[in-house]
Amino acid sequence: MIRLAVIFVLLWQGAVTALQIPRFLLPGPLAVARAVIDGRAALARAALVTGAEIGAGFAIGASLGVLMALAMGLLAPLRRALMPLITLSQTVPVFAFAPLLTLWLGYGVAPKIAVVALTVFFPVASAFGDGLSRTPRVFRDLADSLGATPVQAMRIVRIPAALPGLASGLRIAAVHAPAAAIAGEWVGGSRGLGALMIQSVGRMKIDAMFAALAATVLVAVAFKAAVSRLALRLDRHAAGSPAQAKRSR
Repeated sequence: MIRLAVIFVLLWQGAVTALQIPRFLLPGPLAVARAVIDGRAALARAALVTGAEIGAGFAIGASLGVLMALAMGLLAPLRRALMPLITLSQTVPVFAFAPLLTLWLGYGVAPKIAVVALTVFFPVASAFGDGLSRTPRVFRDLADSLGATPVQAMRIVRIPAALPGLASGLRIAAVHAPAAAIAGEWVGGSRGLGALMIQSVGRMKIDAMFAALAATVLVAVAFKAAVSRLALRLDRHAAGSPAQAKRSR
């Protein structure tokens, strides 16, 4: 992976130098590196803003998605009514709602957090809800025979069995959350890496725009790694559950 990245950078710099591509069209890696060094303070401040939006939106969206999945798991009519809508909603790009959210919530961080939360909500609710619905029937019947209430059966049997589904939903959401925050900043905002990109393009500082893009990639990779660690812990916890052990045999 590192070797491929090095080859790509070398080819990029070679093409820019050999073809004499103007800097305002495509700066080379050396120009981008200089822009990163010169603008490191602004990049750090913008990365903190974007990172905070991603973290807050992810926490809100994942929490709401888990609560919705639990509600659908406990109430079958609610699941039958909402699951098709949740599935259909995933075909609509949430980014399209960014202008409306900016109009309703203003130009602060609130609409960016809302865009991230909406982006995270649907895959988490869908994946976790699907996991809850796939609990082996034998374990659900056993819980019923022991007199467990629906809430107790949910806590003891169904949630542990559905943790791999929740982990998958979190992994998927972690990929899209940074892009949602950047899109929200593009639509309306004066802070964050997305806003820095727009400002750099407006001033024809394409090297600074690429520097902001590089910072965005680093933030996204770091966030994805953090969520992957959480998802791995959920997978390990689920591996010890009776339902998961039954499935593995």
